[in-house]
Amino acid sequence: MTIVRGALLAALAACGAAAPAPTPGVAHDHAAAAHDHAPAAAGAPAPHSDDSLVGVIDQPAPPWQVSQWFNSPPLSLEQLRGKVVLVRWFMGPSCPFCSATAPTLRALHERYAAKGLAVIGMYHHKEETPLDPAQVAGWVKHFGYDFPVAIDKDWTTLRRWWLDGHDRSFTSVSFLIDKAGVVRRVHLGGKIAPEGEEIDAITADIERLLAQPG
Repeated sequence: MTIVRGALLAALAACGAAAPAPTPGVAHDHAAAAHDHAPAAAGAPAPHSDDSLVGVIDQPAPPWQVSQWFNSPPLSLEQLRGKVVLVRWFMGPSCPFCSATAPTLRALHERYAAKGLAVIGMYHHKEETPLDPAQVAGWVKHFGYDFPVAIDKDWTTLRRWWLDGHDRSFTSVSFLIDKAGVVRRVHLGGKIAPEGEEIDAITADIERLLAQPG
């Protein structure tokens, strides 16, 4: 039992630190974060965490610098103008938050792709072993991702979009971008469950942005 518990704690630690207090205009999974490894109480700000969205929300999303695309030829954010874009960073199955979010991403892709939503997966490597694109390809199949996925090598884009200058609570962050390329919603990380108030709010934002002129 001790070994199993230790493995679970290690997996949770790999996915990020404890959750911050609620931030207006932001989606965040408090239930998942409550089981995290940091010493802060559930729902309280993690020590030194900074999940401020200043300079992120309602700002143009910077171009991404990624490689090794799966399920798609290389894509640029500029090529996706006119679509609503949901970008989600994830790691392998050792991250329980990433596994729990996979059904939600699949459902959003299946429901809204034909209506103009582009779901984009960004893999950021956290394993102790060296990055192996063939292994990532296997994880893309494991999660059932049919939408485009790229490798964010060295976290280049994750750092530019989210981490530089901040000690964030999670790296499994999600960005919802409108048809003009502007960030309109941020999910701070942890899981996005297939049901509940959180996904209902995200879905409402997706439908609102899809209804806007291109």
